[in-house]
Amino acid sequence: MTRVTISDIAEAAGLSKGAVSYALNGRPGVSERTRTRVQRIAADLGWSPNLAARSLSTSTADAIGLVLTRPGTARGLNSFYLEFIAGTEQVIAQRGVALMLHVVATREDELSTYEKWWREGRVDGVLIVDLDIDDPRGPVVQTLGLPAVAVGSSDRGQAPAQHLPHVWTDDDAAMRDAVRYLARLGHRRFARVGGRSLRSYTAIRDAAFLDEVAAVGASAVPVLATDYSGEAGARATRDLLTRAQPPTAIIFDSDVLAVAGLGVARELGVDVPRELSILAWDDSALCEITHPPLSALRRDVAGFGAAAAHTLLEVIATGRGEDRAVAPAVLVPRASTGPSLG
Repeated sequence: MTRVTISDIAEAAGLSKGAVSYALNGRPGVSERTRTRVQRIAADLGWSPNLAARSLSTSTADAIGLVLTRPGTARGLNSFYLEFIAGTEQVIAQRGVALMLHVVATREDELSTYEKWWREGRVDGVLIVDLDIDDPRGPVVQTLGLPAVAVGSSDRGQAPAQHLPHVWTDDDAAMRDAVRYLARLGHRRFARVGGRSLRSYTAIRDAAFLDEVAAVGASAVPVLATDYSGEAGARATRDLLTRAQPPTAIIFDSDVLAVAGLGVARELGVDVPRELSILAWDDSALCEITHPPLSALRRDVAGFGAAAAHTLLEVIATGRGEDRAVAPAVLVPRASTGPSLG
């Protein structure tokens, strides 16, 4: 197939290439009637803009960047980021903007990627995810002058990289809802299998969990941190369920951790939900196909990605972006949670 050019459209419309260019790029110099006719002819011919040429003329990359740091063998994308990226793509594709995704092993590699992208003009801005408690990335992108949006959770005022526009969700409220739900079922011995302790959202969830467990008059096993792998989730669950006084309810920080925990419970002969209730953070198809299906906290993850993309496009276009709070997770009860027997 040959690429349709402005010359082809000009020939079909009986106009000069300059007039066609004005019509397609929304510039003054042609009537609205001519503009509409040119756009219709372009669509009929299957024309699409040459993004490389446009980038040269406008000094933009027509791309945004997302770097995910995944150490060691944990290089795959979990269901959260698959949905997040889908929501991001839905917004930027309408603007003719591409997503450049890069997976690296360390934060240092991530910072080097930002510097390389900025130096080479590869992207117009970046989304910063998985915020750490003491996160170095905000100051780095600000020093580079690289437009960026921080994607995080809970209190905007306490968030890392707080000088950047921030898109966030209230993980504190969601965790408290989960604890109260399990307490209403009669549970008094709680545990939580969480993620990496340096993450800001992990710290927010940990604090809300411990505070709310105390508020309902229950006890909590110290939070067990993992690298989100199924192996780590299984180890943590085995540790919890082989204690002298095992928990009757466990809140896991991901669907993968929860499924691994369910497998260990079955292996040890612990009935779910009669002896143990399991609740997963971030609902997914995985939660629905287990036996029993897993109760979960469900977020509009695609909407989260879309909000982040909208904000970053605002920053790129105007130099400023409004903070956006997206809806907190809602609890979806299924057969993995039930009344406590003791």
